[in-house]
Amino acid sequence: MPIDFTAIDFETANSSSASACSVGLVKVRDGRVVDRGYWLIKPPLGHDSFSEWNVRIHGIMAADVVDALLWSEQLPDLIAFADGDHLVAHNAGFDMGVIRGACEASYLEVPSFEYLCSLQVARRTYHLDSYRLPVAAMAAGFEDFDHHNALADAEACAAIIVHAARRHDAESLQHLSTITGARIGALGAIADERTAMALG
Repeated sequence: MPIDFTAIDFETANSSSASACSVGLVKVRDGRVVDRGYWLIKPPLGHDSFSEWNVRIHGIMAADVVDALLWSEQLPDLIAFADGDHLVAHNAGFDMGVIRGACEASYLEVPSFEYLCSLQVARRTYHLDSYRLPVAAMAAGFEDFDHHNALADAEACAAIIVHAARRHDAESLQHLSTITGARIGALGAIADERTAMALG
């Protein structure tokens, strides 16, 4: 099953989309996890306060990222890990918003990615009372993970996509998108090109 992608998940320090404080990455090739990455991030200045609410959710505090690299220093590693893959995230609008917000706050060009939302795929694959990540992951057979740990959440997201692809007999991520009607979105220059084509 040639399902290739990189699943991604961010935790943020506060309500600002620019305040990424950790990222989890999971690379999938032929429907199997082949690599994982996780690191803490020091949010950009002005977006670096840690709210009590967010700390309560993910357990990461300001002291934990004191020695972490800034978003601007880590973005190349994120891009290198993804290596041109489509990204997959649960409620992808949030995670793509983090990439966009953190880049804009750091005066960096927003990188180009295409992406698929595992939440949308789950809604069109399972019949559940809730499609929150832990519930959808359980439907995919991925249970008892450390929710709100960015790496664990990325692994759960990857499990949903792989399981859904098998259920739908999808031959690729694009095929899964077509079958489920979950649109492949775009970020950065790719999104700009799509907009220009639509207007032109």
